[in-house]
Order: sequence, then C-alpha cells, then structure tokens
Amino acid sequence: MTPAPNVYDAEPIPDSARAEIERLLQSGDLFRYTDPGDSPVSLLEREFADAVGAKYALAVASCSAALFLSLKALDLPRGAKVLIPAFTFGAVPSSIVHADCVPVLCEVKDNYRIDISDFESKLDSVDAVMISHMRGHTSDMDAIMALAEQRGLPVIEDAAHSLGTTWHGKTIGTLGKIGCFSFQSYKLLNSGEGGILITDDPELIARAVIMSGAYEHNWKKHKGPRGENSPELEQAFARWQNKLPLYNTRLGNLSAAIVRPQIAEIPRRVRDGRRNHDYVAAALDKSAWLTVPDKLGPEERAPDSIQFNLVDMTDAEARAFQDAAAARGVKVQIFGMSTDNARAFWNWQFLGDVPDLPQTRAMLMRACDARLPARLTRSDCDFVIAALTGAAEDVKSPELAYGT
Repeated sequence: MTPAPNVYDAEPIPDSARAEIERLLQSGDLFRYTDPGDSPVSLLEREFADAVGAKYALAVASCSAALFLSLKALDLPRGAKVLIPAFTFGAVPSSIVHADCVPVLCEVKDNYRIDISDFESKLDSVDAVMISHMRGHTSDMDAIMALAEQRGLPVIEDAAHSLGTTWHGKTIGTLGKIGCFSFQSYKLLNSGEGGILITDDPELIARAVIMSGAYEHNWKKHKGPRGENSPELEQAFARWQNKLPLYNTRLGNLSAAIVRPQIAEIPRRVRDGRRNHDYVAAALDKSAWLTVPDKLGPEERAPDSIQFNLVDMTDAEARAFQDAAAARGVKVQIFGMSTDNARAFWNWQFLGDVPDLPQTRAMLMRACDARLPARLTRSDCDFVIAALTGAAEDVKSPELAYGT
C-alpha cells in the first residue's frame, strides 16, 4: 500500500540561514536593537517591504500582534467597532478585543468570501474594517475598498494566509491602509512564530514601531524605503516619542535570520502551491459529492491547502466522510463539525452574545479543509485525490459518484 504523504512538515530552512544563525548563537546578540548597524530584523523588514511593494514594514511576534498594533496605530477610540468576516480564525476577533474594540461579524458565502450585501448593510455602524483573506480566499476587494472609502473607513488586511496572492496584479496586503502577514510554521514563510505589518503611511508605521517596543530612541534604527533616512518618518517618530504605551511585541534576530533566506523562495513556493491546488481541485470537481469554489476573476491565489464543499450530504454523511478520508490516509477538517474549532464563529464565546449568521453557519457545516503543501509531488497529489474522492464514494452510492 502506498504510504500517505506527510502534509504536516514545513519545507526545510535554506542552508544559507545556517551561517547567520551560527553567528548569532556565537555572539548571543538576539535582540533587534543592540546591533550597531542593521540587525537581521531590520534587514528582514526592508527585504520584505521590497518583495511586496510597500514603503515600510515592522516585524513583530505574530500576525495577531500585527493586527493588534494596526488597530492601535489607527488610534481608534475605546469601544470602536471593527467589521470582520465571520469566517476567520479566532485570533482575529481576539486582536480586536485586545485593542479595546468590538468585533462586528458579517456573513460569508459558500465560496468562502464576504457577502457584499451584508457587508455594506453594516458599514454605517462601524469605525474600521479588517478583511481576513481566510485560507487565502480573496473577497471582492474592488467593492470592499470602494464602499469603505466612500465612508472614510480604514481597511486592515489580515493576509496571514495570502502572501504571494495578487488582486489585479497587486499584492494582497497592499490594498488597505495596513497589511498583516504571518510567519507561523504552516505559512509560506516559516519562523515557527512571528509576523509582520506593512504600510505606506509614515504616521501609522511610526506609531506601530513605538508601541511594538521601540523605547527611548530605538526608533531611530527604523529607516525609510531602501534603508534611507526619511524626514517624514523621523518627524512622525518625534511627534509620538513618550506619548504611546509600549506593548513589547518585537521579533528577535534569530527568527529574522530564519525567515530572510526564504523570501527568495516565495515565487517558487507560490508557483508549486498553485500547481498542486489547481490539479487536485480539477479532480475533486469531477465528483458529484465534492465541489471547489472558483476563484474571483482578478485574483491569482498562492494556496498551500485546499478547501472544498460537500454536496448533498447529511450531517451523518459529512462525519462519515471525514472518518473515511482519515482511514484512507488524508485528514480532513470540516470547519463546523470539528470540536471547538477556532474558525467556527459560535466558538468565540469571549465575544459574549454571538450573532446568528445562518449563511456562514451553513457553509462551515459543509466546508472541508485539507493540507496541500507546495512541496508535494504529483504522486502525492494523486494520493490525496484518491483518498478524498474515494471517501465520498464510501459514503454515497458508488454508482452515482461520477457522471451524474
């Protein structure tokens, strides 16, 4: 029997990181602000900003920290309402609560993207928008940005899953005022933990830098584009010196040394991830019981997992499909049926009264998630296809599984 592919290990860290890691271990100089020149964290920020086409970047402890600092940098008042899609990870509403703001949830359709009519109906009652490109699925950013701009609402992009994805050829994360990315192990760039925020606004980056933990005059080590001195940035820092709290969410040099050599790998990882995803998606769509929603026209995705919906299955059949896939060697998560899943909005009990969102709930009860790393081979992908389509056939009538 062919063994199941390992879909959990991340790609190996490039060998080019080893010398820098060894240098840091020998020196013990792991704090970003003690280096008299450009620290690994400073270099990471510059290189990442260049890679995605942004002026400024700030590396921090996690994408959650980046989202939190983004809200604080916008200087939203206590109790400000922030509109988010109901299909996201629990860390997103948590970052809003942590920033003393209030999450407002909008419906998501069965293609995993924001229901624009519900989004628009709630815009007049909120102070900001945080768009989660959940699992790398981009909502209609043309409509979202236009509606937000009409009302003067700032947009933060949670692009934790979307590094390398583009919209009309522009990098996701650069469409809103601030974009936030993750370096957690299952993301395109991996340092185990970590995150980064980007913006073109010197006022926002200055506030975020100080609050991230650039106490005293450590902010002087943050430069403008291409590492050059930026008068507008220096003026913004001077305005906010000693006027903001310090949350100390910095990234360390060792994590930055691990991430930096991976930046050059982004195009290859995006290409291979898209190849694997599209190959598996085309095969799953041939089943009568599985369907993969199409991407939107302006969107070019950078996936490292695959999401698909179960068709014409009862709750019992959906659970049986999950078990059958696992028995065949591929673990599938049905978002709404996995115990205490952090992506099911009704489990965010820290919000108090969780809203009734029937459209999103129905989607989550049939939406499946499976790992599909860029490093998988064609034969690995064939194994995944056979396991998923076979599991559907195990549950439904084999005679009806194809060609109906």
